[in-house]
Amino acid sequence: MIQLILEMFGYPFMVRAFIVGILVSLCASLLGTSLVLKRYSMIGDGLSHVGFAALAIAYAANLAPLVVAIPVCVLAAFMLLRMNDNSKIKGDAATALMCSGALAVGVMTVSLTTGMNTDVCNYMFGSILAMSKSDVKISILLSVTVILLFVVFYQKIFAVTFDENFAKATGTRSDLYNMIIALLTAVTVVLGMRMMGTLLISSLIVFPSLSAMRICKKFKTVILNSVIISVTCFCIGIFISYEYSTPTGASIVMANIVIFFALTVVERLKGKVTNK
Repeated sequence: MIQLILEMFGYPFMVRAFIVGILVSLCASLLGTSLVLKRYSMIGDGLSHVGFAALAIAYAANLAPLVVAIPVCVLAAFMLLRMNDNSKIKGDAATALMCSGALAVGVMTVSLTTGMNTDVCNYMFGSILAMSKSDVKISILLSVTVILLFVVFYQKIFAVTFDENFAKATGTRSDLYNMIIALLTAVTVVLGMRMMGTLLISSLIVFPSLSAMRICKKFKTVILNSVIISVTCFCIGIFISYEYSTPTGASIVMANIVIFFALTVVERLKGKVTNK
């Protein structure tokens, strides 16, 4: 095991992958608890499809992918929140509408320009090992920013997550903090697409939080355990991916699935013991 780890970190691209992967996993797990409790779990899926469309357009126009995708995803996240608040199209319907529409735009753009090249496939299915040095620098900067903003606004995010009406009554600008959650989620989704791919990024946000909720009941402990689970599953996934040449994103998701079912079993056993 130690020999495998030393061998892995002998490659610069693996070091870059590990650093960015840890940071993105942290961001996703921090935001996941609020998104699950607010029933915005699928917003990651919707934004990832928007990100795919933005990336396809960026490649077609020879523009920097992340520079185009991040503002587009942020705008899409704000639009989703506004649609949920003020439109007849609510929740999952709004997400499905944006998801399918953005995917269609991305596929049409790809088919009319370069075709399905390697870079576009990397964003669809994930390829953290293909990250360039500039991608890594941007990812580290934005990930650290997301973590710091979450810590700074933690109390307000907690308030709007559990009881938004009470938060409004006490003078909290819930719309502003919902926008902050949407902003941080959009940035995290775009960064995570490189590692997990468009089709799997929502699992990085949802699974760790759901797993932590099997054994924890308090918001803070759920977040802390979600972080531990997310980082652990990333490490397991990338080791499996390196050792057996499996897709990185899929390996991480499989690790999350195993942890989720294991903790579900623990929860049920604990419940039976308590009832006795």
